[in-house]
Parts: sequence; C-alpha cells; structure tokens
Amino acid sequence: MSTIRGGWTKGARSLALALPFALVCGIATAQVSATGEKSEGENVGDNLPTVLERVQVTQHLNAQLPLAASFTDDHGNPVTLGSYFDGKHPVIFSTVYYNCPMLCSEELDGLVSALMMVNLKPGKDFQIVMVSIDPSETPQLAAQTKARFVKRYGQPETANGFHFLVGQKPGIDQVTDTVGFGYVKVPGPDGRLTQYAHASAIEIATPTGRLAQYYLGVEYSPKDILLGLVDASGNKIGSPVANILTYCYHYDPQTNKHSLIVARVVQLAGIATVLSLGSFMIVMFRRDLKNGAEPAVNNDRRNG
Repeated sequence: MSTIRGGWTKGARSLALALPFALVCGIATAQVSATGEKSEGENVGDNLPTVLERVQVTQHLNAQLPLAASFTDDHGNPVTLGSYFDGKHPVIFSTVYYNCPMLCSEELDGLVSALMMVNLKPGKDFQIVMVSIDPSETPQLAAQTKARFVKRYGQPETANGFHFLVGQKPGIDQVTDTVGFGYVKVPGPDGRLTQYAHASAIEIATPTGRLAQYYLGVEYSPKDILLGLVDASGNKIGSPVANILTYCYHYDPQTNKHSLIVARVVQLAGIATVLSLGSFMIVMFRRDLKNGAEPAVNNDRRNG
C-alpha cells in the first residue's frame, strides 16, 4: 500500500454517559463533528468517580510497542507480540478482555462494522491483534471470541488476520504502559467475578510496531480507518485526537459497590419505549373511533 499525501481528517464517534447513581458507560470531553469524525484537541479532564481517575487513555504516538512481550495465541501457542509485525503491513491493535459484559463487545462490533466497508482485508493488507488485560483468561475463551467476530465479519477466509491473545501480568503491563491504557480491577456484582473499569480505544501501529493513530469510543469511521491504515503502512504518525472516552463502569455510592448494568438499562429503556408507543396508539385509536361515530349521530338527528 502507498501513503496518501496531504492531511487527512481524524474521526471517531463515542457515546458519553455519566450518572452518579445508575449508569456510567463513559464520560470525558466531547469534540465531535456533525459527521461523526474525530477532531484534534487537547485532552480535558472531567469530574469522575475516584476509581475512574486512573481509567484513561494517554496517547503515546510514535511509541514502540514491546514486540518481545510474550503471550499465548487463540490456538494455545506461545507467541511474541512481534509475531504480527512483518515490516510491511500495519496492525490494528487493542487492549480488551473477553469476558467484558458490555463495552469490549461494542468496541469490537464497531471495529468489524467499519472494516466491512473498508476495501482492505485482514491477513492480506493488515493484521488485527487483541490483547486481553485479564491474566486469568484462557486461549479457549480467546478462540471463542475470535470465532464470534470473524463470523460477524462474514469472510471466514480472513480468520488468519484476526489474533486474540492472552498472557500474564508482566507482558500485559508492558503493552498497556506503552499504549497508555489505564484500567482498574473492580469486584463484580456477585463480589467474586473480577471485572475491569476501563475505557474504549483502538490503535493502528506501523509495520514496525510504532503507534501511529488512536481511535476512541465504540464507533469508527470506515474512511478514517482506511486512511489510518494507509498512512501507517507508510510509517506516517498521526496527531493526537480529542480525548472522548467511553467507560464501562457502574458505581453505587450508597453501597460502595461496582456493577455493570448496561444491558439491563437498555432492556428497561426498550420496554418503556414499547409501552409509550402502545399507549399513544390506544389513545389515537379511541380518538379516531369517537370522531368517526359523531357524524353518524348527527345524520340520525337530521333525518329525524
């Protein structure tokens, strides 16, 4: 691939929600154009729960990824991060965890949706590498997650371009420190299952493993992904983007408990919408019946 000359637009859309006692699946600053493209800007903080003060994405553009860091791939084989950098093709990279109840799936869905509209193919023109931040996750879980998103992409022949890795804390720390991915371990709703408060971001790295571009949030512009891949293939480093973060975290200050309840809130919102529409339709139906009956009564009176 060749590098496109000249500047290019920077774009990403993100949901940013913050409620002190209900749902927090993200808030930071927002500089978003009407077309959903990223805009350049300074990172600006916001008032967050204390635990989220360490949940940030600090953009380390041009930083060299730790290619010697050791992991296990989704086939159970030991690999190094450098296995996926061939000096010729860029890499879409992200730190996630596969048991994440909400945000990581949204992030990967957004990435796959964008790639479906990009005329480049994983495994041929670029690689996709996901690194789990949870050292307890297994290659089997990584394989299941990979299979789900390869199926969603709809081109099974590209499976060799998707790589879902697991590892131990030393390797994970090398990667997250380099990327600037801050996250915090929190107890799950049952007090046993470990979960993580984290933000959502993907990066594009050059063929030699230097961080060339950050995309924040859970929706990504296909045009920006394409241009980011083309630029990174020519070892061009992008510019910082507005720090629009989407968090996956819920905090109850009354009980000092953390939980992730996004799905439940979405379900309740859907039920409320259906009930509202149903009530509106009943009111309108009754009004139509009443209006339709009045002329008949008036005609009877005139005929009498």
